[in-house]
Amino acid sequence: MLEKYYRINQAAGVSIHIKNDGALSVSACLVSVSDNQLEISRKLPDLKATDELKMQLPAKSFIALNLSGKGILHKKIDKVEAVHPGNFNLILPNGKPEDFYIQNFVSGDHSFFSIIRKTDADKWISELQGMGFIPLMLSLGPFPVQNIIGQLNVYDPEFMFNGHIIQRDDKLGWTGYKYEETKISAFPLKVELESIHEQLVIPYAAAFQLVLAAKLDAVYAGVPALETALSQKLADNKLNVQGFMVLTAFFILLLVNFVLFSWLGTSNAQLAMQAGRTAQSTTDMQGISDTIKQKEGLLHILGWEEGINKSALVDQVAAMLPPELTWKEVAIDPIDLNSTRAQKSLNFYNREIRVTGYSEKIIPVNEWIARVKTKTWVKNIQLASYTYNGEINTGQFTVTLNY
Repeated sequence: MLEKYYRINQAAGVSIHIKNDGALSVSACLVSVSDNQLEISRKLPDLKATDELKMQLPAKSFIALNLSGKGILHKKIDKVEAVHPGNFNLILPNGKPEDFYIQNFVSGDHSFFSIIRKTDADKWISELQGMGFIPLMLSLGPFPVQNIIGQLNVYDPEFMFNGHIIQRDDKLGWTGYKYEETKISAFPLKVELESIHEQLVIPYAAAFQLVLAAKLDAVYAGVPALETALSQKLADNKLNVQGFMVLTAFFILLLVNFVLFSWLGTSNAQLAMQAGRTAQSTTDMQGISDTIKQKEGLLHILGWEEGINKSALVDQVAAMLPPELTWKEVAIDPIDLNSTRAQKSLNFYNREIRVTGYSEKIIPVNEWIARVKTKTWVKNIQLASYTYNGEINTGQFTVTLNY
């Protein structure tokens, strides 16, 4: 029950890809966990340099660093549980394992080894530490994606994103990996229902396995300093929680003693009268609470939503429509299919307007979204999807608006 308090509740995944010419591609993703709900609280898909991380991420953030590209060697061999000098030659002939940080990702009957020279990796770790961050985990290549691939809208054995090509068999075990810079996903990627830039897939995977390190079979390179820091952080969290529980139990014990002695000092008649009044008050409050809940439920079913003039909102949105766009359908508080299936009763989204229509290009759609954002009553508006329909020779879009 207390395990959720032992974990790291906020972490940033930082991906640094070194191109062949030495140029860097940096992206980052800040993940937070609250009440067993995980959310991506900050998305940084295309940073120009690592220096920008200091301005974009909170100070003293816990970092799951991922390195890929030049300087990292990946090799697939038959399954190996552990690396030692005897089998290291299968990965790098004539190499010395003590010179490298080694990552072993086992999938099916194969091991995918990734290695990097300690001097190269330590340089990036030290740079992050110099910015005031706290690195706790290092991973290499796209292999941490294994822990989040089930959350993505990926259904084919081969999976491409941001130059990475992952090949899997029918049982979804990895059979191969290669990198081609020009390869991108054939469709917009989503984590559950939330859109995610493909440059953020690896940073999200790295951050995800750090916040859930105690529960996942994390894919990471063995860096003794980082492993010690992570273990110490989790141990400190556990100690703090246990200390708080001891103090709470002691306080409750004192409170119980105080209440007990107070109760002994009162008469049975007073206790009876007080109990009667309390019971009556509780009954009255429960009745009022049940009545309020019934009325609130009825208002929710009727879609009252504080008497908002929804037709006026639709008129305002339509008035901003560029001439290049054509509406097909507008739905106010549409059916929530996931909730309806889960609860086996009809459920609707609250305060949402969903518009579908046609546009030959996406630019007018983005222009319209930018116009609508200027309305003070618009809390959020986003492009849920845009696909080109060859049958009608135009693009189809879906936009969701929350008010």
